Amino acid sequence: MITDGQDGFDPEALRERYRAERDKRLRADGSAQYTWIEGDHAHFTQDPLADPAFHRDPLTDEVEVLIVGGGYSGLLVGARLRQQGIESIRIIDRGGEFGGCWYWNRYPGIACDVEAYTYMPLLEETGFMPSHRYASGAEIREHCRAIARTFDLDRDACFRTSVTGMTWDEAAQRWTVTTDRGDAIRARFVAVANFASLNRPKLPGVPGIADFAGPAFHTSRWDYAVTGGGPEGGLDKLADKVVGVIGTGASAVQVIPHLAAGAKHLHVFQRTPASIDFRDDRPTDPAWAASLTPGWQRRRIENFTVLTSGGYAEEDLVQDSLTRSVATVNATFRRMRLAGEDVGDRKTFRQMADFRKMEAIRARVEAEVANPVWAEQLKPWYDQFCKRPCFHDAYLATFNRPNVSLVDTDGKGVERITATGVIANGREYPLDVLVYASGFEVLGSFQRRIGYPITGRGGAELTAKWTPSAATFHGMFSHGFPNCFIMTLTQSGRTFNNVHLLDEIARHIGHVVGECARRGLATVEATQEAEDAWVAEIDRRAPAQEEFMRECTPSYSNFEGDIAAFNPRNMPYGGGPVAFFDILAEWRAEGTLRGLATTALPG
Repeated sequence: MITDGQDGFDPEALRERYRAERDKRLRADGSAQYTWIEGDHAHFTQDPLADPAFHRDPLTDEVEVLIVGGGYSGLLVGARLRQQGIESIRIIDRGGEFGGCWYWNRYPGIACDVEAYTYMPLLEETGFMPSHRYASGAEIREHCRAIARTFDLDRDACFRTSVTGMTWDEAAQRWTVTTDRGDAIRARFVAVANFASLNRPKLPGVPGIADFAGPAFHTSRWDYAVTGGGPEGGLDKLADKVVGVIGTGASAVQVIPHLAAGAKHLHVFQRTPASIDFRDDRPTDPAWAASLTPGWQRRRIENFTVLTSGGYAEEDLVQDSLTRSVATVNATFRRMRLAGEDVGDRKTFRQMADFRKMEAIRARVEAEVANPVWAEQLKPWYDQFCKRPCFHDAYLATFNRPNVSLVDTDGKGVERITATGVIANGREYPLDVLVYASGFEVLGSFQRRIGYPITGRGGAELTAKWTPSAATFHGMFSHGFPNCFIMTLTQSGRTFNNVHLLDEIARHIGHVVGECARRGLATVEATQEAEDAWVAEIDRRAPAQEEFMRECTPSYSNFEGDIAAFNPRNMPYGGGPVAFFDILAEWRAEGTLRGLATTALPG
């Protein structure tokens, strides 16, 4: 058994520190502390790349499958449908091209935080190889366009178009999809593929946001007319400007070094510090790329998911900061158990390993940040996966620049925005430019996230059905909504690499639509019995999730600490992604469409 004394820390003292840091960040308003962007704040969601003269005539045609969302979610569904022989596919997206969140997020320094060979799907199918281990946003958009070309998904796509509603026509056995362009498109199948609404920014719920007189924008709507430069940096228009950035999450970690390099002075307003591990980006080795054998990416993706979800693999194919630490823990546990050593229970063993990992994260802060006060304030005091871990090799050193100030709010957040700056800790910080790195709508109500109603059989509305609790079969079918596939975290298998989840769901959708074509089926719909059984399985897996959420520091993952808002039925499947993917694969292999009610095509 590994003892406390070997590690140089007291586990109980750490647990108490974690609780104290969590408690100071708890707020009675939970997720409601964020401002829904509308009215005076509506400009924060506007597309800075939009052509105001864009116009097209309304569409009133019919397609076999209509997909809402042109990011990796929609592209993967389209690709898997093409592989099933489905020809009539239309993708609709409110952005100006394919990319989803990568269309909107163009801030300086943007790149994937899961290695590109694992994160970017369909590399073998498209012949695309990322130039670096962590691909830039521009390269990811290029890859999205490559998927669209490879699978001929761009010919009927509709961009700069927002869906306003989906309604099932029982007599016609078709969906009617309406949009803000006046479209009324009929579709046999619909796929809701605007996955987690990572195109919908949110703002802190503090007074005065509309009062600020200078330029202000969200990281997902970057204004290069204000900053100058481009995604690679060089923000020359900020040279005589004092800039403030609110937020220290995944987007902020990437953008702050570039703001610091360009601005006269940068104030970083922090509520909760991020966990910053080594990134170790590097160009792709041509010899390594040439050595890859067919199926390499699938093997790599599955290996990453096994390791990052707590499973065991004989080999770590990815070997990044995340998989190395997890693989070491799992291998050590297995080795000690096989040797007959007393390792205790797996939960305690992993908690001790997490303590060690976070001690190393905090030691890195201390080693890299010269100001001892700021170093202490930049240390994260929570389990690694309470918030999404971040990876960067320049972020911490940024706080050694003479033109950078850390404004730590000790968990409280900023107090107010004024016409001339930000008030935090009772002091006003005058600013010329204000940047919000405050995240996205991820776990709000389903309709609030997707932005339109889905009306099924008999006028039933999906959000009403899912209030207060979602009800699905395998997370993507819902009784009363025939021929409708929903891509969401709700009741499906959450992963650190969300694109892997998207592809597993897309494969499943492609299989079902393909089976409908092969069997001459007009409709497929979850039976009430299958839905009830899956919800019961979600309930059965819930206790462990709730315990973890209670212990964590507030974040979007635990409703900002408002555990009263926790409803296990609105959360991912608690058995983990590998088990979830196995369930889907076994269901497909069974070949009976078990749990789906079907009707045959006429004749």
